[in-house]
Amino acid sequence: MKGLWGNRDFRLLWTGETTSMLGGMVATTALPLVAVVTLRASTFEVALLTAVAWLPWLVIGLPAGAWVDRLAKRPVMQLCNLVSMAVFGSVPLAAAFGLLTMPYLLGAALLGGVAKVFFTLAYRAYLPALVGDGELLDANAKMQGSESATQVAGPGLAGLLAQAFGPVSGILADAVSFGVSVLCVRAIRARETVAPAERSPLRSQIAEGLRFVTGDRYLRSLITFGAVSNLALAGYQAIQIVFLSRTLGAEPGLVGLVLALAALGGVLGAVVAGRLGARFGAARAFLLCEVFAAPMMLLGPLSGPGWGLALFVLAEFGVCAGIVASNVLTTTFRQQYCPPQLFGRITSSASLVSYGTIPLAGVLGGVLGEAIGVRETLWVASGVLIIALPLLAPYRKLRDFPVRAAGRPPLPQPQPM
Repeated sequence: MKGLWGNRDFRLLWTGETTSMLGGMVATTALPLVAVVTLRASTFEVALLTAVAWLPWLVIGLPAGAWVDRLAKRPVMQLCNLVSMAVFGSVPLAAAFGLLTMPYLLGAALLGGVAKVFFTLAYRAYLPALVGDGELLDANAKMQGSESATQVAGPGLAGLLAQAFGPVSGILADAVSFGVSVLCVRAIRARETVAPAERSPLRSQIAEGLRFVTGDRYLRSLITFGAVSNLALAGYQAIQIVFLSRTLGAEPGLVGLVLALAALGGVLGAVVAGRLGARFGAARAFLLCEVFAAPMMLLGPLSGPGWGLALFVLAEFGVCAGIVASNVLTTTFRQQYCPPQLFGRITSSASLVSYGTIPLAGVLGGVLGEAIGVRETLWVASGVLIIALPLLAPYRKLRDFPVRAAGRPPLPQPQPM
């Protein structure tokens, strides 16, 4: 095998993460289904699941980035997977003994979110060390492509499991997937070079990452746009299962099928991202993807029961295609643009802003859904995504993303055992 598929360690990372991402996508559909079908939760309570899952980015994101910069990334990833396996494995146990409640489900989502913060920061910093600078775009496309494929299979699998064994079975599948990921990450032989821990206080290290982000016009524009677009996307997604299940009357199996078909757009986006970047330039391709995705979202609120669900599928397909292709391009840009020794802090600083709006979006989606209606809230979210596009103004005249100065420290290379 040639290229990345010939790299044993990358194959292990890809296998472990693809498996856990599949379980995560099953759980993303299963958690609200458990809330709606089993616990008879309100629209606000269902939306709150999204809010608490992303709340840790606001609360611990900045110190987590500084801690991750001090540590070897692979053990952090393993520990996070173990915690996630235990947390989500406890949910079906609680259900079996009649102890599952909405507060318990919210608590599991919160703890899982904490583990995800540390894992995401460690994983994004670890990948460049594992594959090297020249293979980053290909590696990100492969990882994003497999994530998009799990977004296709996950909702459908969640719907089938819910139909056959009850909604809580999807959360059990998620716990098992984290166990597979633990084994795969443990088997990786390469070890990244860990820079000596800085002696400066944690607060000053956090401030260093914040200064880098706020002082760079390209990163500043990207995270501001991410904050507003995530507000729209997360608010939309927080109530989409309520919309499909209650407003349109779709059964759990059909809900899973609709979301799976829609997520095929993400697979397409991951496949074409590199080609678009080569054809138009990475920065220009990024803008084209975002400009394509935003108006597609307007088709969602137009959908209806029966064949009217096709409009919802088309809307989500287009949004997923544009957003995933955009993510492949911008993730590679940040990994190549930011100094490796600051990467965890830069990522956590950016994530504090861009991901920090997601808990707010979950709450707003639930509040607006109950106040003005679920369909009307989808219209509001779609409009917000469109008005966010001018925030990308610094990229309008660029063909390719900017590159750091020649003095940027080299990326650490994996060290064989």
